[in-house]
Amino acid sequence: MKEHKFEFQYDVYNDISELKKEDAELLAKARSVTKQAYAPYSNFFVGAIAKLNNGETVAGTNQENASYPVGICAERVLLGNAATLYPGTGIDTIAISYDSKEVSSNHPISPCGMCRQALLEYETRTEKPIRLILAGQEGKVYIVKTVRFLLPFAFTPDELK
Repeated sequence: MKEHKFEFQYDVYNDISELKKEDAELLAKARSVTKQAYAPYSNFFVGAIAKLNNGETVAGTNQENASYPVGICAERVLLGNAATLYPGTGIDTIAISYDSKEVSSNHPISPCGMCRQALLEYETRTEKPIRLILAGQEGKVYIVKTVRFLLPFAFTPDELK
């Protein structure tokens, strides 16, 4: 038996004021777009903004449904929008934020497992790493250099070949 270890590094900032201007602007947009989320059941409003490799930006918000499995996360809405509006274009950076009527939005959150898989598939098919900026409406900010770090044992298209 041989034990293996998986580790990755990510950057932690105390707040948005410590970010580079471009990252701070993207995060501010993600924080703002949470207002467009449709989350009447969870009261957990998520917004995501992507800066594409062609310089364009695309947004996504979570969209809930009374039939809970029908809802969709902000990250996957964003990926669908990006793929439809700018086919084949890689994503440079995605900023993800949230707001809530129930809990404090003062720390970063990470995409759910389903979104991690979808983000990794997009990263793989465009052959471009996707940086993630993760934060609440205030407080600490995490920057992850590639989605791949969030899903080390991912099921990829290579498994089907």
